[in-house]
Amino acid sequence: MDEAKLGILMLNTDFYRPKGDIGNPDTFSFPIEYRLVEKATIDHVIKWGDAALIEPFIESAKYLEKKGAKAITTSCGFLSIFQQEIQNQLKVPFFASSLIQIPLVYKVTGGRIGVLTARKVSLTKQHLEGANAGDIPVAIEGMDDRLAFTAAIVDETQELDMEKVSLEMKEAVRLLIYKYPDITAIVLECTNMPPYKHAIREVTDLPVFDITSLVNYVVKEL
Repeated sequence: MDEAKLGILMLNTDFYRPKGDIGNPDTFSFPIEYRLVEKATIDHVIKWGDAALIEPFIESAKYLEKKGAKAITTSCGFLSIFQQEIQNQLKVPFFASSLIQIPLVYKVTGGRIGVLTARKVSLTKQHLEGANAGDIPVAIEGMDDRLAFTAAIVDETQELDMEKVSLEMKEAVRLLIYKYPDITAIVLECTNMPPYKHAIREVTDLPVFDITSLVNYVVKEL
């Protein structure tokens, strides 16, 4: 197997990851090296933003660096909160979250950026600041009250039903656009959302940026 160009720090989850999800190696056209961060559960990362995870993430990132990864990312957009602390300890490019695309997307589209997140109640200004997006006009919609997505990916209490999640994703995007008709693009915070990008395309012509678009952009230059 060729040396991995990209290392991915994985949260400790059990749900199914279809092609398009960052946790499925078939999503990418180049070799991937995965590293599980055992203490990084959904609760600790998304619900609590636990700073005690910084060191385990740094240790795991350094492991991937030694394994030859040319760049490193993570499987959760909420890790933007620790972007700088982790990057400061690495020699290779590190991007914790899809959210770090917001400043660029704002610059090239010229208007408010819509953010679709796995859990709106957990996405704070601190997360946006970690992505250098604290002063950029954004509109946030979450999947908090959408049962199929939340049960499968956040609570891990039900099996993933991709058809139902597709419908919920379209519903969330429609609501986002209805509430904020001035948005000029959408950024998907969650790394589990790219498999449903085709569904989003059915309800909007706005440009949609996600973790895979960011990964492909970075890796192409390595």
